[in-house]
Amino acid sequence: MKQRLLVMNGQKLVQKEEDGTWKTIKVTKAPGLKAGIYNIYLAKEAETANHSYDGLIVHIDKDFFYQKSGNEFIKHTANYFLKLPEVGKNITVQYDNNATKTKENVATKTRKLSH
Repeated sequence: MKQRLLVMNGQKLVQKEEDGTWKTIKVTKAPGLKAGIYNIYLAKEAETANHSYDGLIVHIDKDFFYQKSGNEFIKHTANYFLKLPEVGKNITVQYDNNATKTKENVATKTRKLSH
């Protein structure tokens, strides 16, 4: 089943493709997500052998959560985690020797003064 997210006006529409047209199946709030179309059906399975991913969590369903890492989407199996992250949070997901960890990334802005 192909799924995508349509984000606009602070709302997230979860859509699935049926007979060549996109049908909205769920509407929720979209905290922290920029407006646009997120084609999560293109998501790649996360590599679980000593690998980490940084990025924004865009969607969570009963089986997976989806992370936008760079220009691609990563699909993480929800059963591997004790606590699922929140949509709109920028996190690092790390896989180490059959263990998983998540850590929220805090954005810091710095400015340099020039003379």
